[in-house]
Amino acid sequence: MNDAKMRLGYLDETVRLLYPGSGSPRAHSLLPHPLLPRRLAPRRWWHVGRRLVVSVEGSISAHLGEVFGVPVETVLHVRPARRANRKPVLEARSGGELLAYVKVGDTERTAALVANEAAALRKLAAVPLKTVVAPTVLHHGRWRCLELLAVSPLPVRRGPALRPGRGRVPGELLRDAVQEIAATGATEGAAWHGDLSPWNIAPSADGRLLVWDWERYEVGVPYGFDAVHHFFQRALRRMDPATAARACLAQAVRLLAPYGLSGAQARRTALLYLIKLADRHAADGHSPLGPPDAWLSPLVDHQELLP
Repeated sequence: MNDAKMRLGYLDETVRLLYPGSGSPRAHSLLPHPLLPRRLAPRRWWHVGRRLVVSVEGSISAHLGEVFGVPVETVLHVRPARRANRKPVLEARSGGELLAYVKVGDTERTAALVANEAAALRKLAAVPLKTVVAPTVLHHGRWRCLELLAVSPLPVRRGPALRPGRGRVPGELLRDAVQEIAATGATEGAAWHGDLSPWNIAPSADGRLLVWDWERYEVGVPYGFDAVHHFFQRALRRMDPATAARACLAQAVRLLAPYGLSGAQARRTALLYLIKLADRHAADGHSPLGPPDAWLSPLVDHQELLP
């Protein structure tokens, strides 16, 4: 089954979940094209392809209208179907203005992630941050037994090289962000964002770093996890998981030297990060990198036993 068919299958399930009933029908379109589905948006006269009709009355759009006190249109992101943390994500819009991004926890696992992100963002809002810019919680609650989190949009600058996942964030900016996030753990231990990947960050116009998707935020981890994660995710774009893991360990000393870690500490941090990632995938019941026996175990087996 190709990507478009998988997305459309998941879309059907999501539409039934978020737009139940038959009242106040509204025409929508798959954008940018029905054969390349990425968003389900209210129909406009210039849209191509067939019309998809969804109900507005009693839908998540109507609920968000009550939350924000204005009429709300929603644009539903058509998500890939093979992600462990897959969940409905929407844009809430009113009068052509983007009000919020909305995450929907529709399983026990994703509901826990959404709740964790809400708690993390509230914690960050109480901390003076100089480098990192995080979204603000606009609403957190439940609707039809679903966990909802609405967060403020962040001011992404125009230009393909400045959008999340495009271009490379300056090393000093990334280092300062990693250090600042770690410091939010305070007395609880070194904190980490949990997924400081290229697609979750972008430089801001004022020289700070915009950072999204805090659902994996956690405290009590070794200092430097975010830096290693960022390197590993970049490496996975151009090499297989086993090679990327070896590169992660080989580059650990250089990568973590700016954070004051010794060579031994750096190598241990890289190994602990890779083990942590494998444990996360196991808990999610998902193996995007393949079985750990193939990409992780050979690397760990060649190292000294970790205390």
